[in-house]
Amino acid sequence: MILKALAILVVVALILLVIAATRPNTVQVQRSVLIGAPPEKVFPLINDFHEWRRWAPQDREDPSMQRTYSGAVRGVGAVSYWHGKGSTGRGQMTITDSIPLKEVIVTTDFIKPFEAHNVNDFLLERSGASTKVTWTMRGTNLYPMKLMGLFVNMDRLMGKHFESGLENLKEAAEH
Repeated sequence: MILKALAILVVVALILLVIAATRPNTVQVQRSVLIGAPPEKVFPLINDFHEWRRWAPQDREDPSMQRTYSGAVRGVGAVSYWHGKGSTGRGQMTITDSIPLKEVIVTTDFIKPFEAHNVNDFLLERSGASTKVTWTMRGTNLYPMKLMGLFVNMDRLMGKHFESGLENLKEAAEH
């Protein structure tokens, strides 16, 4: 009886592993917010890594996180390295494209807790005296994330991070 139950568990586990392997190889998360401030006030908060402490969720969630900077002060070529003892891990972000008042593209390379490479695109659209900011992240859907995605809605889980960051950005820009 126990051997039969164990065999069933092994078969179910193998089926789940195979299903996870068939999941998409890329992941995309996108969220937007309308900020009651013009792009002239919002853009510098995104285009300068020194300003990220004011709004980036990882900076607020992990008090042990530390950043160092190199390259350009802001815009294309600006680099921020981070490490923390909490959930932030370790990695590097680089601004690879910057169109004043319209868009900032940031490549993000995680080293810990796992290696991953993502592209974050911040698109700013003027809407009267306000700015609509859309944050889109595209990256590799690693196998552990594919497996976890069978049990957890990854868009909802990761989306909370983006929503928090955008609300923080809104607060920073509006005050």
